[in-house]
Amino acid sequence: MRTETATQTPELARTRAGRWSSGRLVAVKKLAARPIDAVDLLSLPLFVGTMVWESRVLKRRQLREFGDLDEATREQLSDPRLPPDPLVPVGYEPRDTRASLTMLAGNVAVNLAIAGAVGAMGRFFHKHRIVDIGATKWSLPVAMVAWDFLYYWDHRWMHEVRLLWANHVTHHSSERYNLSTALRQPWSGFLTAWVFMPMPMLGIPAHHVAKAGQLNLLYQYWIHTEVIDRLPRPVEAVFNTPSHHRVHHGANPQYLDKNYGGILIVWDRLFGTFEPEVRRVKYGLTKNLNTFNPIRIGYHEFVDIARDVRSARSWRDRLGYVFGRPGWTPTDQPDPSTDTPTSLTPAA
Repeated sequence: MRTETATQTPELARTRAGRWSSGRLVAVKKLAARPIDAVDLLSLPLFVGTMVWESRVLKRRQLREFGDLDEATREQLSDPRLPPDPLVPVGYEPRDTRASLTMLAGNVAVNLAIAGAVGAMGRFFHKHRIVDIGATKWSLPVAMVAWDFLYYWDHRWMHEVRLLWANHVTHHSSERYNLSTALRQPWSGFLTAWVFMPMPMLGIPAHHVAKAGQLNLLYQYWIHTEVIDRLPRPVEAVFNTPSHHRVHHGANPQYLDKNYGGILIVWDRLFGTFEPEVRRVKYGLTKNLNTFNPIRIGYHEFVDIARDVRSARSWRDRLGYVFGRPGWTPTDQPDPSTDTPTSLTPAA
């Protein structure tokens, strides 16, 4: 094998360095093309400004006592009788907010690290597309609806498959509900990146797939609030709203595994997972973590899965602990010690 000599002319060294730098710059631009763009950068000051605004508004309102529903009975939490309870916010807690912002930082770092792999997967499926919608004036609206439909199933499966729940449980781990909760994002989102691959298979351009995902996630930021009560009925009938999403974050028996929609709530109405907000919401998990440690928030359920797999007596049990519903046990009975949204009632 031929090797280069140790000596090079200054001109040759500069040429090779220039080529390497140029290639490296192109690679970096390709990697960073979707994860961070102008909309993302503009959203950062928006997040800060709106959280400050929300916290000031809440300080002027009557707040609930934290943990006020911890001793409530199942019947009290799930009483379906009208009228609905008035909305009384929980408010902010500095350690909880810091934990959420730390989870956001980790989420951004992980997404940057895997952007190349996810992009390559998308290009592979686009190359093998079955139809070609192409880049037209309709491709972005189609992408928005397609992403929202697939997001519903992505979100639902994250509540129904324990391995996927191990990623999503991060977002449900706060016992408060405010705009910072929206930023409590998981660190293992790559587990469900495949769910959205039908979009490139339909020939939707990659930049429209990425934009649809970005706008869908940004829409869901504003619905993580107790400042906004129920909206007019036509809006509540079609769109995901703060009221609908408060239900989704509830540990009340009737709220478990409900209201998966991203932008549109019509998917839940169509597929039988819709639940209106009636009783005051008990936020968090059926068994809360009682920690602000971001490592534990991000990975505790993966650790629990590994523990259960080690203790399993058969391959059937091992697979059940990984791919069964959260709370699955070998007798297929919910385990009340598992911090899942399904340990009290099954999903619809």
